[in-house]
Amino acid sequence: MTETAKTTDVVNLDIVVIAPIAHTFETFTQRMHTWWEPTHHLLPGTIEMRVEPYVGGTITDVDGDGTTCTWGRVLAYEPPTRFVFTWDISPRWELEPDPGRCSEVEVTFTSVTETTTKVALVHRYLERHGDGWEDMARAVSGPEGWGLGLERFAAAVQI
Repeated sequence: MTETAKTTDVVNLDIVVIAPIAHTFETFTQRMHTWWEPTHHLLPGTIEMRVEPYVGGTITDVDGDGTTCTWGRVLAYEPPTRFVFTWDISPRWELEPDPGRCSEVEVTFTSVTETTTKVALVHRYLERHGDGWEDMARAVSGPEGWGLGLERFAAAVQI
């Protein structure tokens, strides 16, 4: 994985994974639970992550007793090349109900060969979160943030 750029309000990461582009997109969007860090949920015991595959859809965690927590909105769903969603989580790691105080994550998928895909992730508009956004930026760009997520994703996506 390479870090292509990082500023205080934007995190840019990319990784090349060993999987065809369609499988890579599908794993990222429809099998998030296979790669998302288990300790990085707002609900304890989250066992499923649901992405509604259309603009206006949601991203929802579901725990073992059926409790749900919707923490993102789908802004773009363009298989197999692009997925954009909101990060409706505050700097206090709680749900953020105000859409104007949410950041965005854009993930693009580019075929490198028939069996490898470049995944580029941009987490932007972190300053929208208001007070404490700098701590969130450090968290999502740090060793336990998106870098860890993409490394876990690379392992989960391999065919």
